[in-house]
Amino acid sequence: MTRRSDPRTTRLPAPARGQLPAFTPVPRQYVRHDGWTPERQAAFIEALADTGSVEAACKAVNMSQPGAYHLRRQPGADSFAAAWEAALDCGVQRVEDVVMDRALNGVEEPLYSYGKLVGTRRRYNDRLLMFILRNRAPERFSEGKRTSGMGGLNAVGQMEVDRLKKQWRKEWEAEQANVTPAEVRASIDRKIEAIRQRHTRDAAAMWAKLSDETRAAWEHFTALRTRDLDALAADEAERALVARRIIDWPDPVPPGPYRSPEPEPPKTVWTIKDEGFDP
Repeated sequence: MTRRSDPRTTRLPAPARGQLPAFTPVPRQYVRHDGWTPERQAAFIEALADTGSVEAACKAVNMSQPGAYHLRRQPGADSFAAAWEAALDCGVQRVEDVVMDRALNGVEEPLYSYGKLVGTRRRYNDRLLMFILRNRAPERFSEGKRTSGMGGLNAVGQMEVDRLKKQWRKEWEAEQANVTPAEVRASIDRKIEAIRQRHTRDAAAMWAKLSDETRAAWEHFTALRTRDLDALAADEAERALVARRIIDWPDPVPPGPYRSPEPEPPKTVWTIKDEGFDP
């Protein structure tokens, strides 16, 4: 009897759902066998794609987590950082698979009685299952919520949107850093001029739609309003002039020795002398 060959030897590797991009290793000033060599950087990216955890990937290559972040900040690390992001996307997909497996098959928990293990039970998480369904099929399990546009994104899609927002924000801030105050003022002036021109066009178009009678009434109203406002302005100016003259009016009697004596106040107490009696 011939033994059948192991079918595992003829199996093809399963295609990965997320392909890692080829990247250029971060150049190092000194080449050390225990440092971030190109081989260790590639192994780190692969471990990051498998685990989805920076800490686990660092342990896989026997390097420290602060060292990995320090390497990412070095000059010439753009390609390495892009591969890092791609590996995290693959890690998120792996996390999704694990969560789906737990939602469908549950988690086995031990059972103890009086401190002794007596068996196990499988616990199912209905909330976790509904979370997966709402994120993978929002059009069916969104509970009547909006599913079009941004509302139909699952957790991975929302993370991608947040990442793009951060990237666009950085690009916008980089563009704004090179803008001078004169360019900002010129941009504001252009916007104001565009608004003024649009208002003028809208007013002309509205005026063209009016009848001759309405135009004549409006012109008559404008003339009367101008006349009344001019009269009010002239009256206010006259009142201000009079008030100023009263305040600045000079004293009619000059001070000094030429001032006439003030009259005595009338008497209020009368005596016998006042009546003309002289003993």
